Amino acid sequence: MVNYTNEKYRDRGLALIQKVPTPITPVRFDKNSRHITLAYFEKKSTVDYIGAVQGIPVCFDAKECHTDTFPMQNIHRHQVEFMEGYEKQKGVSFLLIYFSHRQECYYLRFAELKKYWDRMEAGGPKHFKYEELDREFFLPTGNGATIHYLTALQKDLEKR
Repeated sequence: MVNYTNEKYRDRGLALIQKVPTPITPVRFDKNSRHITLAYFEKKSTVDYIGAVQGIPVCFDAKECHTDTFPMQNIHRHQVEFMEGYEKQKGVSFLLIYFSHRQECYYLRFAELKKYWDRMEAGGPKHFKYEELDREFFLPTGNGATIHYLTALQKDLEKR
């Protein structure tokens, strides 16, 4: 859904966002089909997507959640550190979280992510709940985009 949305944004000249490939090292191949059957990750990846929206550098990760409780273990320290560094360089970092059981997508601003991260680091809950989220940042659908995150990005920029 995110890839489709990014294609639509690119086609309309609204944004240029690329999926960041995860580097792997193949270990075993199927000789008949030439497919990789076993591989390992070379290094920790940063985020899923990176690019620019109307001249604004953005990076984000896409996550899926099947319940109303999002475990912080789904976000890795190196990702938070990368996103924090990106923000310090005047970029915009966020997560798109798809609550599949509700068929709703949420734009989690980096400031909000950091609040939950710091809370966890201080010994608090190792998750956050659907009820804690700001209703304003649930994403609308429409305009030919499956997950129309530019609306939430605009709200994010206004709150800075």
